[in-house]
Amino acid sequence: MQSRINLTAVAALTLAIAGPTLAAIIPPGTVLNPTQTFIRSNGSEPESMDPAVAETVPANQILRDLFEGLTATDTAGKTVPGVAESWKQTNPTTWVFKLRTNAKFSNGDPVTADDFVYGIRRFVDPKTASPYATTFGVFLLNGLEIAQGKKPTSELGVKALDKHTLEIKTLDPVAFLPELVSNTQLGPVHKATIEKWGKEWVKPGHSVGNGAFVLKDWQVNNRIVVEKNPQYWDAANVQLTKVTYLPIEDQFADIKLWESGETDYVYQMPPGVFEKYKAQYPKELRNQAIIGLRYYDFQTKDPAFKDVRVRKALSMVIDREILSKRVTADGQAPAYSLIVAGVVGADPTPYEWSTWPMAKRVAEAKKLLAEAGVKPGTKYTFSYNTSDYHKKMAIFAASEWKTKLGIILETEAMEFKVLAKKRHDGAYQIGRQGWLADYNDATTFLALVRCDSDQNTNFYCDRDAEALIQKGTQSADPVKRKALLTEASKKIMDGYPIIPLLQYSLPRLIKPYVGGYSELNPQDHYRSKDFYIIKH
Repeated sequence: MQSRINLTAVAALTLAIAGPTLAAIIPPGTVLNPTQTFIRSNGSEPESMDPAVAETVPANQILRDLFEGLTATDTAGKTVPGVAESWKQTNPTTWVFKLRTNAKFSNGDPVTADDFVYGIRRFVDPKTASPYATTFGVFLLNGLEIAQGKKPTSELGVKALDKHTLEIKTLDPVAFLPELVSNTQLGPVHKATIEKWGKEWVKPGHSVGNGAFVLKDWQVNNRIVVEKNPQYWDAANVQLTKVTYLPIEDQFADIKLWESGETDYVYQMPPGVFEKYKAQYPKELRNQAIIGLRYYDFQTKDPAFKDVRVRKALSMVIDREILSKRVTADGQAPAYSLIVAGVVGADPTPYEWSTWPMAKRVAEAKKLLAEAGVKPGTKYTFSYNTSDYHKKMAIFAASEWKTKLGIILETEAMEFKVLAKKRHDGAYQIGRQGWLADYNDATTFLALVRCDSDQNTNFYCDRDAEALIQKGTQSADPVKRKALLTEASKKIMDGYPIIPLLQYSLPRLIKPYVGGYSELNPQDHYRSKDFYIIKH
């Protein structure tokens, strides 16, 4: 349902940013290496190189090199101009972006406002089957209805005013829209290429993008290679000539490759080794708090988890402090809320029992299970993607449930892309999950539990909470909006659709000659155009 906004209640805001934003910022006196190549681990095999379809972190890490949206995120996590060199908010629900005239696709064709209209319409079109269509589409005028097949794509609130001017109309006031459109799902794609190759358009030799790099090689479960795009508008300031992404799921193998000099960048260290490598490689170890949540999903459609008492009992007895300090032991903070520290737009609402002594929590959990008719010896299945990190966390959770409640957890490991499909299909009981914010606002976390969100793989739905979210997002008063979204978050979490566990941090090893990396990036959104290799 469309909301009606009192335009006089909020003064129209204007934000204009002009002038080119240089790529890698190289400190004076830095001597660059003659060879500007970068080899990095990327965690897992990406499920797609189509920006409209991709949803996982490994895929989007690469897509930020191949495509560029209206805006982008710099190495310090700030929103900067991308294809749009400036923008302004003309009223609470209308934004106008002025595109740079020298933006091109990798085949030399100019990037125009029509390419954004085509790309965003394609993104929300049900035929594309994007797992993000409702997640981002909900902010665009008619976006949710289009994603649900209720309206044609022609009614989307995205319009080319002229060749280099794009207008975006939102359903409600979206103050963070400039940050939201840095995501490549809302970027341009080359229509002629897609029409020529169909689903094959994402392959090397076919792929046409508008980012700082082009796709040159893709060997599944082996490597993806991208090379500098000479057609990119800021190519003169892009230092790297080639980046190789390796889908290494074995985190110990990842470290060994780094130590042997075969890679420059460890995506994430395994649990329990942080202090060891901090002492061994104090200059190379980087760690930063991320606006993200490690959590487990309950499949609430499964008969075993339809009773909230069962879900609550299982959540109560996991000791997040031990998990944080002894199991992962890498600086991650315990989490008892959907909203994590540092998120704009809502406050964390930790469970009341989070401060109880564990003995009291266990006693209450046993009582809840008894009331729900769940007996010791009951078995549940936990699905996770192959990783030392997730395996160790799963072993800990299984131990907590067995020793405290007599519940048996059987685990199954699989490739990440297999797990992602399994979650969307609802073909699991308890599933490993994680979420890194796509933009800094509470709505990115609420997408995990909203009734009509593609990212809600637990299939829990609280319509009363949904009404609170809608009231909040329709409000032009940030204080009222925050209060409503906080209330909605607490109400949903009182239904226990997920088990919040830890707020992300990403400890990794990076060679000292890799320049441009910053630990001030709260969403872990980096582009290779911001990196460079120092002479070594």
